[in-house]
Amino acid sequence: MSVSGNKQFSTIISEGIAEIVIDRPPVNALDDAGWHGLADEIIRAGQNPAARVIVLRAEGRGFCAGVDIKELDLHPEKIVSVNAGNYRSFEAVHRNPLPVIVAVHGFVLGGGIGLAGAADIVVAAEDATFGVPEVDRGAMGGGAHLQRLFPLQKVRMMYFSGEPITAAEAYRLGAIEKMVPRAELRAAALAIAGKIAAKSTAMIRLAKESLNGVEDGNLETKYRWEQGFTLQAYLSVESAETRRAFVEKRQARLNDQTGKSGPSGSST
Repeated sequence: MSVSGNKQFSTIISEGIAEIVIDRPPVNALDDAGWHGLADEIIRAGQNPAARVIVLRAEGRGFCAGVDIKELDLHPEKIVSVNAGNYRSFEAVHRNPLPVIVAVHGFVLGGGIGLAGAADIVVAAEDATFGVPEVDRGAMGGGAHLQRLFPLQKVRMMYFSGEPITAAEAYRLGAIEKMVPRAELRAAALAIAGKIAAKSTAMIRLAKESLNGVEDGNLETKYRWEQGFTLQAYLSVESAETRRAFVEKRQARLNDQTGKSGPSGSST
């Protein structure tokens, strides 16, 4: 067994399973360095000869709330690097030579959606909820990975409304392999990982590569397209206002169609 880690996640490799655990209280929203570090760690796990399958999970209140909005509010110039960290993390999961099982609980938001959507298998606790609040945070992103989980029009409803869906609904739609009580989540993910780890490593690696090759479209290219709109969104006054409102825990003051200032979701 080998163990490694940093301040935002840790890794244990045992019996062919590389278990990467995100742990950054209070909501597992990774900062710029965290996203790049996570990408590097997932890549390292995939290259480690002791690993045959990867399990990505989290401690705390929820799986992942995405990027650290407070950091971006203080340092908006970091958006390009944060975007790159997101891209690299999701790619590290999707293009990893090993199968990646993502085990989610609580909130699965923003970058958490990207990690889950890039995975080979998703296991969820009964309390998990999936959502993309980007529009309400002055950003874009996550649609490409969301469409890997849910039907197209469900994705658009989630994206435009910002409303999350439950694990039960995700299971009904076929997005997750198994739904279990929160206390059983880790065991359920490791049980699936154990079945894969017992197979021929060479055959599983070939299977992963071949399945990626027959997917409809290129996931990374689609996500890169979305990121261009995230940068465009960040140039707007409203994007800065939504981030400031989030940090100050108040309702954002946005423009309605008449150009008059009014609270988000209301008319003036």
